[in-house]
Amino acid sequence: MTRVNLAEAWPDGFRALYAFHSTIVESGLDPVLIQLIFTRASQLNGCAFCLDMHTLDAQAAGETPQRLLLLDAWRETDLYTEQERAALALTESITDLIGTHVPDDVYAEAARVFDEPTLAKVIMTATLINAWNRTGITQRKAAGQYKPQPRR
Repeated sequence: MTRVNLAEAWPDGFRALYAFHSTIVESGLDPVLIQLIFTRASQLNGCAFCLDMHTLDAQAAGETPQRLLLLDAWRETDLYTEQERAALALTESITDLIGTHVPDDVYAEAARVFDEPTLAKVIMTATLINAWNRTGITQRKAAGQYKPQPRR
């Protein structure tokens, strides 16, 4: 079954989501942290297209294959910083709202390790990737053809 191509069917809507994406990427938030958030939410949501894209982008941003391979079990390793761990826990809670409703302890830890502007960027990054995951999965976007953009 052919599914709607959102960029073609509603270009204004797609451009708005892409503008949000560009704002996050250009926000000053660490590019590796952005990709960790994008990858972890994509793992939880099962979005193959986004996993393909963001694991490649993470490596292009300097992330190691080992940390990407262990991302699904980040709590069981000491390979992630305190800030990364807080961002990953918050991302998981934002991704699974029905199951977690973003518990106070998860939010408090993120608020402890990030200043408010950075915390806002982390929250918006997790929100953005959840939107992309939902559009990618709904469109049945195929994985395997993505090529990362060269670093600037």
